[in-house]
Amino acid sequence: MFEKSDKTLIALALKGKESAWLTLVKRYEKNLYNYALRMVNNPTDAMDLMQDIFIALFRSLDKFRGECPFKNWLFKIAHYRCLEFYRRKRPMQSLDDVPEQEDADTVCLEKDLHIQQQSSALLEAMQNLPVKQKLVVELKFFQQCTFEDISQQLGISTNTAKSQLYSALDKLKMQLTDDSIRKVEVEYV
Repeated sequence: MFEKSDKTLIALALKGKESAWLTLVKRYEKNLYNYALRMVNNPTDAMDLMQDIFIALFRSLDKFRGECPFKNWLFKIAHYRCLEFYRRKRPMQSLDDVPEQEDADTVCLEKDLHIQQQSSALLEAMQNLPVKQKLVVELKFFQQCTFEDISQQLGISTNTAKSQLYSALDKLKMQLTDDSIRKVEVEYV
């Protein structure tokens, strides 16, 4: 069966067809939740943020002009909602509240533990990045956006997007390397 395009679903949703709106929500809810979770690092806050994003989307659906892909427009709304979340939620949440991820299907528990430690370390390191850099990392690596898409969504130049990404990667590399060195030193002391 053929899937309806985003533009078709938007047109139907604007005419009041609830099933079209629900199809749009279902199509993007997982991506938005994961985006929000990586940005706020708390499942409850991520769920609240995702709901805020969908409410904002619903209210502004008639403003979508189709000049860019719907997904880009949606994540631009998500970006602004994340910024609003950070403004409301200062000071930032403690890094001790980082949720541990579980993978029941992993056969090798040692490998699973190592992957969890790496993921946790990366999430911790990302929380120390400035919000703009964290957004660029999120869009580039987790949403697989191009630099052009990132520049459109964040309202910055392509070169600024690249600069922020490379600066963020340098900070992450330094932080993760420093943390690794400290962990090795602690283990052998």
